[in-house]
Amino acid sequence: MRTERHWQRARQVSEQARRKGALVPLDTLLLAIPGVEPFVVRQLLSSTPRHLRQGGPRPNPFLPWDSPLEVTLLEPAHVLLLNKYPVQEAHLLVITRDWRPQGGWIEASDWQAVRQVSQDTGGLWFFNSGARSGASQPHRHLQLLPRRPGEPSCPLAPLFLAQLAGTMAPWDWAYSLDRRTDPEGGSDLADLYLAHCRALQIGDPRCNSEPLHPYNLLFDDQWFLTVRREREHGAGFSVNALGFAGFLLSTEGSDREWLERHGPWSLLAHVAAARA
Repeated sequence: MRTERHWQRARQVSEQARRKGALVPLDTLLLAIPGVEPFVVRQLLSSTPRHLRQGGPRPNPFLPWDSPLEVTLLEPAHVLLLNKYPVQEAHLLVITRDWRPQGGWIEASDWQAVRQVSQDTGGLWFFNSGARSGASQPHRHLQLLPRRPGEPSCPLAPLFLAQLAGTMAPWDWAYSLDRRTDPEGGSDLADLYLAHCRALQIGDPRCNSEPLHPYNLLFDDQWFLTVRREREHGAGFSVNALGFAGFLLSTEGSDREWLERHGPWSLLAHVAAARA
């Protein structure tokens, strides 16, 4: 039984960080666009945060990290932080304390840190491997949107389970999907990650110094999904791993008429690599 102490602590830190101005939640509006269900599309009402703007080098916000956003240290080498610009309350980041590249391989120590958190607090985990898969920062970080037991982790979770049950046809983009075997313990994560990277020709850390292609990871207690990416943008939408979970954010440059005409599945097919 999870105690959710990290989640409770994140809420307390969120309130303190908001008062100090260190936490800047994004103001959004849920859009009613015909035909996009089960996707959830939100319009960004706040000014576009720096991590969504194009162009120019950016300072590393994690060296050092903003101390009012710190939830807890994860021994021996990671820290649990609040996302500075959340759409959902208590959006959490697991980051390396020292510099590790987002575009490098996820390592055993990273999975150890994820396990520390997931044994206490569950939800939707995701990872963007680099700029072409929606990463806004080059410093290694995995992300968690906490969920209550029994609560769907994301809008597309029922479809992933249907695929695993063999009751739904596969999509036409390059992805691997497997059922989790150790939901809270997390001992299956590293093996699933490596198996998916090999299956999608992303590479193998035993042979390749870094991944050969950009990709997204998404997982909860029941499933683990890897998507090989081709490009980051489509129809003016910036698509990271959350797009493949069923969450899309419309900004001032997004073509909502295109989305209504073609649908979100076409958007995902556009930004993902084609299935071999």
